[in-house]
Amino acid sequence: MKIFPTTSIKQLDAYTIENEPIASIDLMERAAEALAKAISERWSADTPFTVFAGPGNNGGDALAVSRLLAQKGYKPEVYLFNTKGSLSPDCEANKEKLNGVSGVVFHEITSQFVPPTLTADHVVIDGLFGSGLNKPLTGGFAAVVKYINASSATVVAIDIPSGLMGEDNTYNVQSGIIRADLTLSLQLPKLAFLFAENEPFVGEWQLLDIGLSEDAIEEMETDYYLLENEDMPYLLKTRGRFAHKGNFGRALLIAGSQGMAGASVLAARACLRSGVGLLTVHVPFCNNFIVQTAVPEAMTELDVSDTCFASSSDADDYQAVGVGPGLGQAEETEVALFEQIDACSVPMVLDADALNLLGEKRSYLGRLPKGSILTPHPKELERLVGKCQNSYERLTKARELAKTAEVHIILKGAYSAVITPSGKCYFNITGNPGMATGGSGDVLTGILLALLAQGYEPEAAACLGAYVHGLAGDIACKKHGTIGMTAGDIVTCLPLAWRMLEEEV
Repeated sequence: MKIFPTTSIKQLDAYTIENEPIASIDLMERAAEALAKAISERWSADTPFTVFAGPGNNGGDALAVSRLLAQKGYKPEVYLFNTKGSLSPDCEANKEKLNGVSGVVFHEITSQFVPPTLTADHVVIDGLFGSGLNKPLTGGFAAVVKYINASSATVVAIDIPSGLMGEDNTYNVQSGIIRADLTLSLQLPKLAFLFAENEPFVGEWQLLDIGLSEDAIEEMETDYYLLENEDMPYLLKTRGRFAHKGNFGRALLIAGSQGMAGASVLAARACLRSGVGLLTVHVPFCNNFIVQTAVPEAMTELDVSDTCFASSSDADDYQAVGVGPGLGQAEETEVALFEQIDACSVPMVLDADALNLLGEKRSYLGRLPKGSILTPHPKELERLVGKCQNSYERLTKARELAKTAEVHIILKGAYSAVITPSGKCYFNITGNPGMATGGSGDVLTGILLALLAQGYEPEAAACLGAYVHGLAGDIACKKHGTIGMTAGDIVTCLPLAWRMLEEEV
């Protein structure tokens, strides 16, 4: 699914109106019908609704929804803010349609506003401003937003919470943004929905199909996408009946240090559970027995050090190399890592301490083999690109890094972003808060290593790896809940996740 900047969504509206063809007021009616349906499915007609409508088309949506809800037996109280005496044509038309509709208590605010009482029983419909906003709310509208946010009412935002901008909110004023419990987004999500700092404003979000032109959506270009369930099975490589382990690649995993053998084990198990033919784990002597006992399917290669990664490995016989989980940041480990990068000609997966060490010597980013994948969480990324004010800036800098270093990046989070060297961003929809536990990143490293070793293109490996990692986490969550699950549970659920994709091909 594509994610467009808010300026492009206006173009989609215009294209639909011109080419369906359909009048703009009728397209607004179609949106209102979808909104009213979604609202009526959640709340009964005896729920007290208070509707706040602005002077633009978002306000027109709110007025149309109020009329349709009233026709279903609801009794909304509506406040239309027309302080400048100028409504958009479609807002004006829906104001006229609302006049005289039974069950609606209507107020048009032209100067003084006496706020209504809002209790925990109330549902507020926010239709003040839509996605066209390009500056923070101030004055009276900011005061209305603060009043709504201070109430105990449930808040439903139409398309986007008023005051929130669709992409970059770096210079926004948080006190002037509606804090919605539910955002009913029209047709497509907004990029801002996918950023952690916007969760208090967006709440739960739901997409409503309002019939915007599929041709226009298909033709219009964007750099942003949501990974969809139906796309994933077709990324899988099929396995021939006469296939053998040599057909599925040899992978080298460099992981672990004294006290961190578990990272090696988790990554190795995940790699083996993701289809690799042969796996060798490069370990310090202190972890050899643990890895050989915990992961009997893997071979081990001993480092010269008893306690850490201190000597690079010959990677000529491998199709991919993974390095980082539990590695530590000893001085000899730093030297060995950069020697490994210089000696490696096959794609690498770099995570955890490998990224932290790269942050100390960023010039090595340009030496990484083509097709390599970096998997930083936000703090690890900032060690590579510098401090970031928010998720939008972090994503922007990650895109710049992917382009300049010619690597793929998986920026981990609730909607992990797969970023390509061309600047495209694929946001993953699988996963849950139970995965916020030590070792989850090690599991992802193992999955990606297995896919690269099997010959998957880096973009496909990164998208498929992020998706399956989250899917296995979702399966584990159903079994154990978000509080009780561990990274090991994600590994255990990987076979079922892969099988689910195989069965859909």
